[in-house]
Amino acid sequence: MATPTSRTEFKKYCLRRLGAPVVEINVDDQQIDDRIDDALAFYQDYHYDGTERTFLKHQLTETDITNQYLVIPQTVMGVINIFPIGTGLNTNNIFNMRYQMTLNDVYDWSHAQVQNYVSSMERIALLEELFVGRKPIRFSRHTDRLNIDMDWKQVQVGEYIIIECYKILDPDTYTSVWGDWWLRQYCTALIKRQWGENMKKFEGMQLPGGVTFNGQAIWQEANEEVQKLEEEVQKKFSMPAMDMIG
Repeated sequence: MATPTSRTEFKKYCLRRLGAPVVEINVDDQQIDDRIDDALAFYQDYHYDGTERTFLKHQLTETDITNQYLVIPQTVMGVINIFPIGTGLNTNNIFNMRYQMTLNDVYDWSHAQVQNYVSSMERIALLEELFVGRKPIRFSRHTDRLNIDMDWKQVQVGEYIIIECYKILDPDTYTSVWGDWWLRQYCTALIKRQWGENMKKFEGMQLPGGVTFNGQAIWQEANEEVQKLEEEVQKKFSMPAMDMIG
């Protein structure tokens, strides 16, 4: 069968890896769904292919200003930054330092000194950092709220706030996620460990013909596979540590 592109195909693939239908896999269908959810959660937290860096555009409402926080979609797992808000050196009007410098110094780009322009922009950026600064932000995935510590009177209904963030890739939308090699191996190992966990309850029980259950061996083997895959994803497939709130 081709690479899985849906949850149903993904589930069948994992069971075939464990021996089905030749071998009966003693795991309930709901338990399999739980292990798939666990695998996706770990994949999205640690694998660089589980999320994407993106920008969200949020238009302020009266409710936002009253609450003094923004409601963020549940698919956002971490916020990196927000674009400058409100007044200060970044104000987009004729009194803006950037605007005046561009108007007076580089009105004719054919004679402009790019090196001087870049140097001036860097100085202005330093001044903005020193005297204006960035708006402090606080975000938690469990509340889905982006708190911006600022004077909310300086913004108005209808203004936009641009949020730089990391967003989870929904496998039902981006179906190629189901075909990810590491995710397939990891979920198979989780289901196998669940199988061993179930069979451990019948350890030592003898079946007709003298066959006995050995759930502990299945569990132990699967647990080692799980640990190996988790170490592998953090060493090979995780992004470097960076500043991210969430």
